[in-house]
Amino acid sequence: MNVLQKLRIDPFLVVLITVVIIASFLPCEGEAQKWFQHLTTAAIALLFFMHGAKLSRSAIWAGIGHWKLHLVIFISTFVLFPILGMGLHFIVPEWISPTIYMGFLYLCALPATVQSAIAFTSVAGGNVAAAICSASASSLLGVFLSPLLVGFLIQTHEGGAHADTWKAIKDIILQLMVPFIVGHLSRPLIARWVEKHKKLVNITDRSSILLVVYVAFSEAVVEGIWHKIDAYSLVMIGIVCCVLLALVLVINVYSSRLLGFDKQDEITIVFCGSKKSLANGVPMANVLFPASMVGVMLLPLMIFHQIQLMVCAVLAQRYAQRSKPKKAD
Repeated sequence: MNVLQKLRIDPFLVVLITVVIIASFLPCEGEAQKWFQHLTTAAIALLFFMHGAKLSRSAIWAGIGHWKLHLVIFISTFVLFPILGMGLHFIVPEWISPTIYMGFLYLCALPATVQSAIAFTSVAGGNVAAAICSASASSLLGVFLSPLLVGFLIQTHEGGAHADTWKAIKDIILQLMVPFIVGHLSRPLIARWVEKHKKLVNITDRSSILLVVYVAFSEAVVEGIWHKIDAYSLVMIGIVCCVLLALVLVINVYSSRLLGFDKQDEITIVFCGSKKSLANGVPMANVLFPASMVGVMLLPLMIFHQIQLMVCAVLAQRYAQRSKPKKAD
């Protein structure tokens, strides 16, 4: 664990990669695959039920009056990222394949993370109340907006073919939104239990994600994913992820300064406006895309997730160190 912390590697990502390796050598097939798919559907419903139950209304209202800051973060998450994603079309197919490019379009349509965005904002000395509000709102809006964005981006990329947006919306409503809303409405009854058993809830969340990844990559392996994705493709995904994150961070830093935000708000914009949620992205991909495509679609997200954690950990420490002399004065 200490080695992972020094290298700034997310331990959960290590487990996730392990699951991908297991699926590569021991994929579920045949009758077992059908049972795993049913189990995955139930796990996704439970995951979003717990997301709804954990979302505190007080957290949403905290700092909600700071609407300009939230608007900038919203634009970064749901406008800037998709625009940059569409800009990546110029490197297809010379640098990345069309399928991987679709994975980047999916990545750019996702909402922001909640826990890590708030944690990095806190470490860096940013506006934590506003971060809680923005990250929670992004997660909530993502359930509605991300499927629409995915449909729009893929239709634009494919000229309107092969993208059944309305079916995707219906599936999202039934499998994600309904459990989410029921979970949130149940919060008055189960909020204390959720708070008391945070570790169990987190284990349940992560176990659901691991199950979805295992089933997705099992299907992808059967379809020959590792014959389509070679070492060069993985390296290029990493490079494009770095460029994408760097562009978003630079734009967020300078736009927050041009708009006159103070340092605390700048920190909040930088960390809340540059994240993409693995927790929402994995189950949502399972609903939006055919089983044979999910594994490939998730590769950019999984790599971007680790890179964003490593880069933002360094940035948070630098922001924190810069603020120390001011506090001493």
